[in-house]
Amino acid sequence: MITRTTRIRFGILIAAAALTLTGCSGAATSTTDTADTPARDAIEMSDAWVKSAESGMSAGFGELTNDSDADVTVVSATTEASPMLELHETVENENGEMVMRQIEGGFVIPSHGSLMLEPGGNHIMLMDLAAPLTAGEGVTFTLTFSDDSTYEFTAPVKDYSGANETYEGGEMNMGTGQ
Repeated sequence: MITRTTRIRFGILIAAAALTLTGCSGAATSTTDTADTPARDAIEMSDAWVKSAESGMSAGFGELTNDSDADVTVVSATTEASPMLELHETVENENGEMVMRQIEGGFVIPSHGSLMLEPGGNHIMLMDLAAPLTAGEGVTFTLTFSDDSTYEFTAPVKDYSGANETYEGGEMNMGTGQ
């Protein structure tokens, strides 16, 4: 036989469990709301520009800012200016030379932070240019994020004599003659 005291304790236990689950449910909802926000809504590109080039290769630069509570990953980029784009980093190889190479996993833009795309560092590499990139023109890029959302921006083309790193493996060079 269940005593009255046991029933009261059991009732209090059930009420406490219900309140705890309700509290967890509210927290899960806010986390889900953040996760459901597309990355494109949290990202902004500023100071974008592209290196002018007659042919071959070029690169896109700027600052990507993430205004969300979660890291955002850029997994690819496209543009009509080039049929082949790669997300690159510039690193020192075993011979002490600075070389460009495709970054594994894409660019991570930290929560409430930014990522600089700059000569001698991370950048968007344009290979096999479709046509010359002349200073004063604009190049439109579409970034794709790990959540499959996309973000479009246009970058002006500028003359720049730097960014002459060698592509890892030595098969390409982003020299001033291109």
